[in-house]
Amino acid sequence: MSTQSLPLVPLADLADGQEADFFALLTTKESLQTRDGKPYFRVGFRDAGREVNFPIWSDSAWSVDCRDRWTPGEFYKLRAKLQQTNYGPQLEIRKIRPVTEADRADGFDPAMCQACSRFDPAEMFDELLGLAATIADEELRSLVVDLFQTHRETLLVQAAATKNHHAFQGGFLEHVLSVTRTCQFLADKYGSEYPDMTPALDRDLVLAGAMLHDIGKLRELELRPEGAVYTSAGQLIGHILQGRDMVREAAAGRDLRPETLLRLEHIIVSHQRLPEWGSPKPPMTPEALIVHYADDLDAKYQMMVTALAEDPGSGPLTSSKNPLRQKIYRGEAF
Repeated sequence: MSTQSLPLVPLADLADGQEADFFALLTTKESLQTRDGKPYFRVGFRDAGREVNFPIWSDSAWSVDCRDRWTPGEFYKLRAKLQQTNYGPQLEIRKIRPVTEADRADGFDPAMCQACSRFDPAEMFDELLGLAATIADEELRSLVVDLFQTHRETLLVQAAATKNHHAFQGGFLEHVLSVTRTCQFLADKYGSEYPDMTPALDRDLVLAGAMLHDIGKLRELELRPEGAVYTSAGQLIGHILQGRDMVREAAAGRDLRPETLLRLEHIIVSHQRLPEWGSPKPPMTPEALIVHYADDLDAKYQMMVTALAEDPGSGPLTSSKNPLRQKIYRGEAF
């Protein structure tokens, strides 16, 4: 193996066939078996811009080190070659060792291995509070603002999921802000188009429901260096019921109309619509219907954007190996 130094290149910037030194976070290490019963590990290394998942076969020179010394959540310095394959990008590792304090002189910073939102979390938080300020119902507005202010520090870094959509630092705020913007537009649109609907569309509830529909994820998920993971309560209860619990706790002692609280709770418990997605009830009010579809659209749109960006192919259609489990048409130009 060559001892010649190589330039430091971020994993995200490696081209197909390029070999370089880089820092990365080991995000996962799964012990699996082939169809023939042959054991192997599937590992994932990540920096802020790319994650590469690939197998370490049992006859690999790295198999024992992987089994005994590689720890998910730890940072490593690697020398590796990136190869694009039919199964996506993979790494041919030449050297690997844990990061040391001395690596900071070469530019190592844990933040360089953390996927994060394209947008500033503090600005997103402030915009959401600005939208909350337009809620006319004083008690409902106070409930929303207090929940956000109480959990501000967690919200600034919280991911929206462990995978699939907005699964990165600041992803929660990015998703909730996008959903709330859409809900504001739809509430104003349908409120003006159906002025005689009885009862009238409650714009306040739409905005409050949009901002709080995923609030239970603050208890469902915990952010670690390797990404968001489920808490015990997240595994056993989930974010929908915990979200309702958080709203009920915040509502205690307030002079909030029982009907308003009931409708807000319904938005939270119904926002995923189907039992197999976690909702015990479907949307049964116009406000809940708006929040559900705004939430579903934002999640699926981000999945599609990510699939288009990360698919290794070059044809007009992507692979169906993405969270949407379908091919996506890019066009003949590709």
